[in-house]
Amino acid sequence: MKKPWIRELRDWCVTLGIAITLALLIQNYAFAQTEVKNISMQKTLVDGQRLIEDKISYRFETPHRGDIVIISGPESDKRLIKRVIGLPGDVIDFTDDGQVLVNDTKLNEPYVKGRTYSNGMQVPFKVPAKSVFVMGDNRENSQDSRMLGPIAMSSIEGRAVFRLWPLSKFGQLD
Repeated sequence: MKKPWIRELRDWCVTLGIAITLALLIQNYAFAQTEVKNISMQKTLVDGQRLIEDKISYRFETPHRGDIVIISGPESDKRLIKRVIGLPGDVIDFTDDGQVLVNDTKLNEPYVKGRTYSNGMQVPFKVPAKSVFVMGDNRENSQDSRMLGPIAMSSIEGRAVFRLWPLSKFGQLD
């Protein structure tokens, strides 16, 4: 006859093991917390902010123009947070006064800090299939597709959807 405390201990261990396994699966495949570690997304995001990353959505759909994405791939040796500007087949260009043109239409970008120039990139630029064109909101201080080239869809880890910290900025990202 088993002692009741042994059964209780076993039940707790099994429950704790299941909880830890589920938490790890959710963090690796569904949602994760990430930290902003650069200034390339200022005014929208600043160094030290904590975000929730949605890792599920892009398994079922492709990114949309304006999405803030987390990039982890061969294009850069760092994990990057950038905004999707161009989708496959889009033609990207820049005006002389620092505006972005996508398919000959000026983007409305109230979130941008600074002016946008090609930084030596050959324009107009057509975004290849299975790729996106990304830029940081801090256009004058951003390592993005103007330097790195297009970002493969397979390099997109997820989408930043929610700001956790600081509490004064707590809420959904635009």
